[in-house]
Amino acid sequence: MAAEDYEIDVRPEIMLMEQVLEPLMSGALRIPKFQRPFVWRPEQMLDLFDSIERGYPIGSLLIWETYEKLASLDRIGDLEVPEARPGLPVSYVLDGHQRLSTLFATLRRPVDAPRSTEQRDWMWWPYRVLGDADEGANRYRHWRSSNPPPANYLPVRSVLRTRDFLSYARDLARDASAEMDVDRLTSEGEVVAQRIKSYKLAVVRLVGGELKDAVEVFSRVNSTGQPMRPAQMVSALTYQAGGRESLADRLDGLLEQVADTGFGEVSADAVFRAVLAVTGEENVQEARWDVLARRVKDSVQEAVDDTEEALIRAVAFLRETVRVPLARLVPYDAQLMLLTTFFHGCPNPTPSQRHELTRWFWTTSWSGYFAGANSTQVKQDLIEMKKFARDGGKFSLIDERPRPFPDRFDLRSARVRAFIIWELAAFPQRLTVTGEQISAVDVLARGATSAYRHVVNKAGMAAASSPANRLIMPTPPRVSLKRALLNLPDSIRADVLASHGIPPLALQRLAVGNDEGFIETRRATLAEREAAFMANFGVYASPDAIGEADIDTT
Repeated sequence: MAAEDYEIDVRPEIMLMEQVLEPLMSGALRIPKFQRPFVWRPEQMLDLFDSIERGYPIGSLLIWETYEKLASLDRIGDLEVPEARPGLPVSYVLDGHQRLSTLFATLRRPVDAPRSTEQRDWMWWPYRVLGDADEGANRYRHWRSSNPPPANYLPVRSVLRTRDFLSYARDLARDASAEMDVDRLTSEGEVVAQRIKSYKLAVVRLVGGELKDAVEVFSRVNSTGQPMRPAQMVSALTYQAGGRESLADRLDGLLEQVADTGFGEVSADAVFRAVLAVTGEENVQEARWDVLARRVKDSVQEAVDDTEEALIRAVAFLRETVRVPLARLVPYDAQLMLLTTFFHGCPNPTPSQRHELTRWFWTTSWSGYFAGANSTQVKQDLIEMKKFARDGGKFSLIDERPRPFPDRFDLRSARVRAFIIWELAAFPQRLTVTGEQISAVDVLARGATSAYRHVVNKAGMAAASSPANRLIMPTPPRVSLKRALLNLPDSIRADVLASHGIPPLALQRLAVGNDEGFIETRRATLAEREAAFMANFGVYASPDAIGEADIDTT
């Protein structure tokens, strides 16, 4: 009977750990290729086992059982899995890839699997620390050293198989230090193993129907795991056996191409929505992905080709004209999507269009224009951007006002990101305490937000959170920024301060113990210079105003 001849059947089930992992070992349960790659951090893997041992829910797994053959991964985690047996139904994981990959590649790990100091090896070897008295803390650890772990480190791979657990118990008795109570540790290990083996996972099994029915169910269930990205939904729904690369594969390749330029990884969802816009879609934030997939099924692959060139042009515009050095600093995903749409419609803009596009970028960034933007607003912006690409003119931004200078440094705020973009361009070459010239962007690219260090560290002082209290300035080991600034040699002091936007008066106040005075003096200087930059685009701000750094980005 063909899949389309009957409706999909939804069957909630409760399964033990072995019952979930065994189909992965036999090839009867597979990860479809349209799923996102494994992206969990090592800490998330440890948290999963901590939750399991404590009996906490880890979210339901959603699988689809069908005779339809989908392209699927030949490795789960870093372990090879066999092909499905022909003629038998196969189950595909729609939700739960990250959790299942973690469980499978650790609990089913071969004893001779690679161990090294490389993350690709040690991340799959979690251990449960036996004898840890702190029951409130996560007692699972990774061992990153090339030396063997302590004897009381129970490898998670040993908990499901009795033979492997007994082998560990013998090693523990042989290698335990004098202060270790082997019997107590062994008993604790047995309890841990039993809790993991007896843990019950909630599984929602979808049987029959078509892929579009399965993904429609997925889009309606409340999932607590890593959600399937919109690109993956449409990739699944437009999938054709034996066809070209999936949409998700094409997008991943496009993202890597941009990252390789040194710009970093741009938002996958922003690029996906740009693809939809290039196909002619206007409701690019549509939640009904099954409906959307039917509309774009015949054009979405070709649109990726068109989007690729437009995205490269959009990134070049951001880097060279706006001077956004890194992808993570783009204030809003919608900006990248709309810029890509523009460069698809207008690959070679006039100087006046480039100036207006720059004004649009800065104004929407300073004003928080896309904070909480709904689908109706984004649709209207998309229409306006396409018109601008076609006809030129001006954007209707006359009512947009800049948010005040932010009260705290938080890169989840678009206003803070806009400030950082300006600040990096205004002070591109910083000087160290020895007068050595460094690139602020290079330091930021290596160290993310930790590159911006506090000058004043004082608990309870509200001003200490200000961006004016942050500098990109490496110092010798165990030398604070404050101490480094106060001990600058006379011969280079003025040049070092100027390279960081620090007025001499600010340093004078820091020297006499007026920490708040230092921060406020530098804030006023930075705010005044930023306001002057805003005025170049017809945007006017009060340098004296300070406002909350709204968290409005992901």
